[in-house]
Amino acid sequence: PVIEVDNLEEFVLRPAPQGMTIKCRVTRDKKGMDRGLYPTYYLHLDNDKKVFLLAGRKRKKSKTSNYLISIDPTDLSRGGENFIGKLRSNLMGTKFTVFDNGANPDRASADWSNVRQELSAVVYETNVLGFKGPRKMTVIIPGMNADNERVPIRPRNDNDGLLMRWQNKNMDNVIELHNKAPVWNDETQSYVLNFHGRVTHASVKNFQIVHGSDPDYIVMQFGRVADDAFTMDYNYPLCAVQAFAIALSSFDGKLACE
Repeated sequence: PVIEVDNLEEFVLRPAPQGMTIKCRVTRDKKGMDRGLYPTYYLHLDNDKKVFLLAGRKRKKSKTSNYLISIDPTDLSRGGENFIGKLRSNLMGTKFTVFDNGANPDRASADWSNVRQELSAVVYETNVLGFKGPRKMTVIIPGMNADNERVPIRPRNDNDGLLMRWQNKNMDNVIELHNKAPVWNDETQSYVLNFHGRVTHASVKNFQIVHGSDPDYIVMQFGRVADDAFTMDYNYPLCAVQAFAIALSSFDGKLACE
């Protein structure tokens, strides 16, 4: 089936249609003065047309890791109208939250209608094997309603977000996903996952995200195909912004994620 992107802003926030995998490619651009430290990441559809979807870059001078996500590859400013979301880490760099472009609760309108939504959260656990072994990821996303639309989660403060709900086991309208545990392969002497040809390079950054009740249904997969190119495929209930932000979190250079 051909994927039509008529309205980019709508498309990147809309969950993938059920029964259809949206195949994308992430490229990392390290050229330029400080791109080595602050590369720009671009997301395109992985098809003949290579339609541009999103760009992301880490903000400078931010105490924690903070990535801006834009629907314009040339405009990665916070104030621009192309700003569509952001990814923010905790101080340790082990937990991330993904927001849309709504207002910070401190600057909300009286009826809270413009407050930002939390689109997902990612938790990395350091593994016993240190840097060599597979990482453990938990991905927390809002639940879906009967019309297959995302339930809006608009926390009024930090104690009401996806991470806190998950930590407090308050899972109403919240879905918990995990990365699929890779299997040790004696031949390659490494941990491997079956990406069915979509991933060609071994990397600790390669991952597949699944739900505990159906580990064969891949909600998202991400993996390296060249030095600065990765494939990123996502399925219902994820949207492009959620999947791209989860991928960006995996690039972040803190200990837990190397």
